[in-house]
Amino acid sequence: MKRTIITIYTLSFVILTFNGCTAALMDPEINFEPPAYVEQMPARDDEQNFSSTGSIFGQGDNPLFSDHKAMNVSDIVTVVISETAQSSNTGAKQLSETDTATLGGGLFSSAGGANGRVAGGIAGLNGYTDVGFNTNSVSTFQGQGSATKDASFTTTVSARIVKVLKNGNYFISGKREMLIDDQKQIIQISGVIRPYDIDQNNNINSAQMSDAKILYKTEGDMDRATEQGWGSKMVQAIWPF
Repeated sequence: MKRTIITIYTLSFVILTFNGCTAALMDPEINFEPPAYVEQMPARDDEQNFSSTGSIFGQGDNPLFSDHKAMNVSDIVTVVISETAQSSNTGAKQLSETDTATLGGGLFSSAGGANGRVAGGIAGLNGYTDVGFNTNSVSTFQGQGSATKDASFTTTVSARIVKVLKNGNYFISGKREMLIDDQKQIIQISGVIRPYDIDQNNNINSAQMSDAKILYKTEGDMDRATEQGWGSKMVQAIWPF
Protein backbone atom coordinates (compact mmCIF):
# COMPACT_ATOMS: atom_id res chain seq x y z
CA MET A 1 0.00 0.00 0.00
CA LYS A 2 2.76 2.42 0.95
CA ARG A 3 4.64 1.57 -2.23
CA THR A 4 1.53 2.34 -4.31
CA ILE A 5 1.07 5.73 -2.63
CA ILE A 6 4.74 6.59 -3.15
CA THR A 7 4.48 5.62 -6.80
CA ILE A 8 1.41 7.82 -7.32
CA TYR A 9 3.09 10.80 -5.66
CA THR A 10 6.24 10.26 -7.71
CA LEU A 11 4.31 10.10 -11.00
CA SER A 12 2.33 13.22 -10.06
CA PHE A 13 5.53 15.09 -9.27
CA VAL A 14 7.13 14.04 -12.55
CA ILE A 15 4.04 15.07 -14.55
CA LEU A 16 3.83 18.47 -12.87
CA THR A 17 7.54 19.06 -13.34
CA PHE A 18 7.38 18.05 -17.01
CA ASN A 19 4.38 20.32 -17.60
CA GLY A 20 6.23 23.21 -16.00
CA CYS A 21 9.28 22.60 -18.16
CA THR A 22 7.34 22.16 -21.40
CA ALA A 23 5.57 25.47 -20.79
CA ALA A 24 8.81 27.19 -21.79
CA LEU A 25 9.05 25.07 -24.95
CA MET A 26 5.84 26.37 -26.51
CA ASP A 27 6.13 28.91 -29.28
CA PRO A 28 4.42 32.25 -28.64
CA GLU A 29 0.86 32.29 -29.87
CA ILE A 30 -1.99 34.80 -30.21
CA ASN A 31 -5.51 33.94 -29.19
CA PHE A 32 -7.88 35.46 -31.74
CA GLU A 33 -10.99 34.95 -29.64
CA PRO A 34 -13.03 38.18 -29.35
CA PRO A 35 -12.52 40.25 -26.20
CA ALA A 36 -14.92 39.61 -23.34
CA TYR A 37 -16.86 42.83 -23.86
CA VAL A 38 -17.50 41.92 -27.51
CA GLU A 39 -19.17 38.69 -26.40
CA GLN A 40 -21.08 40.42 -23.59
CA MET A 41 -22.38 43.37 -25.61
CA PRO A 42 -25.50 42.48 -27.58
CA ALA A 43 -25.57 42.89 -31.32
CA ARG A 44 -27.42 45.77 -32.88
CA ASP A 45 -30.84 44.73 -34.09
CA ASP A 46 -31.27 45.32 -37.79
CA GLU A 47 -34.84 46.46 -37.46
CA GLN A 48 -36.35 48.48 -40.27
CA ASN A 49 -38.97 51.08 -39.56
CA PHE A 50 -41.31 51.27 -42.50
CA SER A 51 -43.39 54.08 -41.06
CA SER A 52 -41.35 56.52 -43.14
CA THR A 53 -39.84 54.83 -46.15
CA GLY A 54 -38.57 57.98 -47.82
CA SER A 55 -37.39 58.04 -51.40
CA ILE A 56 -37.48 54.96 -53.59
CA PHE A 57 -33.80 55.56 -54.39
CA GLY A 58 -32.80 54.86 -50.76
CA GLN A 59 -34.41 51.45 -50.27
CA GLY A 60 -33.16 47.93 -50.74
CA ASP A 61 -29.83 46.24 -50.11
CA ASN A 62 -27.96 48.47 -52.56
CA PRO A 63 -29.44 51.97 -52.49
CA LEU A 64 -28.52 54.21 -55.37
CA PHE A 65 -26.99 56.96 -53.22
CA SER A 66 -25.63 54.86 -50.37
CA ASP A 67 -22.10 54.90 -48.97
CA HIS A 68 -19.91 52.03 -50.11
CA LYS A 69 -18.30 51.59 -46.70
CA ALA A 70 -18.71 48.33 -44.82
CA MET A 71 -21.78 48.64 -42.59
CA ASN A 72 -23.29 45.19 -42.03
CA VAL A 73 -22.22 41.75 -40.83
CA SER A 74 -20.09 39.91 -43.40
CA ASP A 75 -19.18 43.15 -45.21
CA ILE A 76 -15.51 43.45 -46.12
CA VAL A 77 -13.18 46.19 -44.91
CA THR A 78 -9.53 46.53 -45.92
CA VAL A 79 -7.09 46.91 -43.05
CA VAL A 80 -3.83 48.71 -43.81
CA ILE A 81 -1.29 47.26 -41.39
CA SER A 82 1.47 49.76 -40.80
CA GLU A 83 3.24 49.08 -37.53
CA THR A 84 6.52 50.68 -36.49
CA ALA A 85 8.33 50.14 -33.21
CA GLN A 86 11.36 52.19 -32.24
CA SER A 87 13.02 52.25 -28.85
CA SER A 88 16.41 53.13 -27.46
CA ASN A 89 17.48 52.54 -23.86
CA THR A 90 20.84 53.29 -22.27
CA GLY A 91 21.77 52.73 -18.67
CA ALA A 92 24.99 53.16 -16.71
CA LYS A 93 25.76 52.61 -13.03
CA GLN A 94 28.96 53.01 -11.08
CA LEU A 95 29.53 52.36 -7.39
CA SER A 96 32.70 52.79 -5.33
CA GLU A 97 33.25 52.25 -1.62
CA THR A 98 36.43 52.43 0.50
CA ASP A 99 36.63 51.48 4.19
CA THR A 100 39.64 51.97 6.49
CA ALA A 101 39.81 51.03 10.17
CA THR A 102 42.70 51.35 12.65
CA LEU A 103 42.80 49.87 16.18
CA GLY A 104 45.63 50.55 18.62
CA GLY A 105 46.26 49.22 22.12
CA GLY A 106 46.69 51.43 25.20
CA LEU A 107 50.07 52.45 26.65
CA PHE A 108 51.05 52.89 30.28
CA SER A 109 53.42 55.61 31.41
CA SER A 110 55.38 55.97 34.65
CA ALA A 111 54.47 58.78 36.99
CA GLY A 112 56.94 61.19 38.45
CA GLY A 113 59.87 59.61 40.12
CA ALA A 114 59.33 55.96 39.45
CA ASN A 115 62.44 53.89 40.03
CA GLY A 116 64.10 51.80 37.39
CA ARG A 117 62.38 48.59 38.38
CA VAL A 118 58.94 50.17 38.00
CA ALA A 119 59.93 51.69 34.68
CA GLY A 120 61.11 48.30 33.44
CA GLY A 121 57.85 46.69 34.51
CA ILE A 122 55.82 49.36 32.72
CA ALA A 123 57.89 48.89 29.59
CA GLY A 124 57.28 45.13 29.69
CA LEU A 125 53.54 45.68 30.17
CA ASN A 126 53.44 48.03 27.23
CA GLY A 127 54.97 45.27 25.14
CA TYR A 128 51.79 43.25 25.68
CA THR A 129 49.18 45.99 25.53
CA ASP A 130 50.49 48.04 22.62
CA VAL A 131 48.86 45.77 20.04
CA GLY A 132 47.02 47.21 17.05
CA PHE A 133 45.89 46.35 13.52
CA ASN A 134 44.77 48.12 10.38
CA THR A 135 42.07 47.08 7.89
CA ASN A 136 41.48 48.44 4.44
CA SER A 137 38.76 47.34 1.97
CA VAL A 138 37.85 48.65 -1.45
CA SER A 139 34.68 47.72 -3.37
CA THR A 140 34.06 48.92 -6.93
CA PHE A 141 31.19 48.15 -9.31
CA GLN A 142 30.67 49.49 -12.81
CA GLY A 143 27.96 48.43 -15.23
CA GLN A 144 26.67 49.72 -18.54
CA GLY A 145 24.01 48.51 -20.96
CA SER A 146 22.18 49.70 -24.04
CA ALA A 147 19.38 48.38 -26.24
CA THR A 148 18.07 49.64 -29.57
CA LYS A 149 15.05 48.36 -31.51
CA ASP A 150 13.83 49.47 -34.91
CA ALA A 151 11.15 47.31 -36.54
CA SER A 152 8.49 48.00 -39.14
CA PHE A 153 5.82 45.91 -40.84
CA THR A 154 3.53 47.07 -43.63
CA THR A 155 0.90 45.12 -45.56
CA THR A 156 -2.84 45.00 -46.25
CA VAL A 157 -5.40 42.34 -45.45
CA SER A 158 -9.15 42.22 -45.93
CA ALA A 159 -11.28 41.51 -42.88
CA ARG A 160 -14.94 40.63 -42.43
CA ILE A 161 -17.34 42.27 -40.01
CA VAL A 162 -18.19 39.49 -37.59
CA LYS A 163 -20.42 41.44 -35.22
CA VAL A 164 -22.00 44.88 -35.11
CA LEU A 165 -22.03 45.95 -31.48
CA LYS A 166 -24.92 47.80 -29.93
CA ASN A 167 -22.89 51.02 -29.73
CA GLY A 168 -22.27 50.85 -33.49
CA ASN A 169 -18.67 49.60 -33.43
CA TYR A 170 -17.59 46.59 -35.51
CA PHE A 171 -15.67 43.52 -34.46
CA ILE A 172 -13.71 42.39 -37.52
CA SER A 173 -11.57 39.37 -38.26
CA GLY A 174 -9.58 38.44 -41.34
CA LYS A 175 -6.92 36.02 -42.52
CA ARG A 176 -4.76 35.70 -45.60
CA GLU A 177 -2.59 32.75 -46.60
CA MET A 178 -0.05 32.71 -49.41
CA LEU A 179 2.02 29.78 -50.68
CA ILE A 180 5.17 30.98 -52.45
CA ASP A 181 7.96 28.56 -53.36
CA ASP A 182 6.74 26.00 -50.80
CA GLN A 183 6.79 28.70 -48.13
CA LYS A 184 3.44 29.41 -46.52
CA GLN A 185 2.89 32.93 -45.24
CA ILE A 186 -0.01 33.56 -42.87
CA ILE A 187 -1.38 36.98 -41.93
CA GLN A 188 -4.25 37.13 -39.45
CA ILE A 189 -5.87 40.10 -37.77
CA SER A 190 -8.79 40.89 -35.50
CA GLY A 191 -10.00 43.86 -33.47
CA VAL A 192 -12.71 46.43 -32.85
CA ILE A 193 -13.09 49.46 -35.12
CA ARG A 194 -15.36 52.49 -35.36
CA PRO A 195 -17.34 52.97 -38.58
CA TYR A 196 -16.31 56.65 -38.60
CA ASP A 197 -12.66 55.67 -39.04
CA ILE A 198 -13.28 53.85 -42.32
CA ASP A 199 -12.27 56.14 -45.17
CA GLN A 200 -14.03 56.67 -48.49
CA ASN A 201 -12.05 53.80 -50.04
CA ASN A 202 -13.30 51.37 -47.39
CA ASN A 203 -9.85 51.25 -45.76
CA ILE A 204 -8.84 51.58 -42.14
CA ASN A 205 -5.41 51.80 -40.54
CA SER A 206 -4.40 49.19 -37.99
CA ALA A 207 -3.50 51.99 -35.56
CA GLN A 208 -7.22 52.84 -35.35
CA MET A 209 -8.16 49.37 -34.14
CA SER A 210 -8.92 48.63 -30.51
CA ASP A 211 -7.73 45.33 -29.02
CA ALA A 212 -5.87 44.70 -32.26
CA LYS A 213 -4.28 41.30 -32.68
CA ILE A 214 -1.92 40.84 -35.61
CA LEU A 215 -0.14 37.63 -36.54
CA TYR A 216 2.45 37.13 -39.25
CA LYS A 217 4.34 33.88 -39.57
CA THR A 218 6.01 31.70 -42.17
CA GLU A 219 5.77 27.92 -42.41
CA GLY A 220 8.00 25.73 -44.53
CA ASP A 221 11.50 24.34 -44.90
CA MET A 222 13.17 27.63 -44.04
CA ASP A 223 11.17 27.97 -40.84
CA ARG A 224 12.00 24.41 -39.81
CA ALA A 225 15.69 24.91 -40.59
CA THR A 226 15.95 28.03 -38.44
CA GLU A 227 13.88 26.66 -35.56
CA GLN A 228 15.59 25.16 -32.54
CA GLY A 229 14.97 21.46 -31.98
CA TRP A 230 12.68 20.29 -29.21
CA GLY A 231 15.53 18.47 -27.50
CA SER A 232 17.58 21.64 -27.18
CA LYS A 233 14.51 23.53 -25.97
CA MET A 234 13.90 20.92 -23.30
CA VAL A 235 17.49 21.07 -22.07
CA GLN A 236 17.34 24.86 -21.87
CA ALA A 237 14.00 24.71 -20.08
CA ILE A 238 15.29 22.50 -17.24
CA TRP A 239 18.91 23.71 -17.14
CA PRO A 240 19.18 25.92 -14.06
CA PHE A 241 22.37 27.77 -15.05
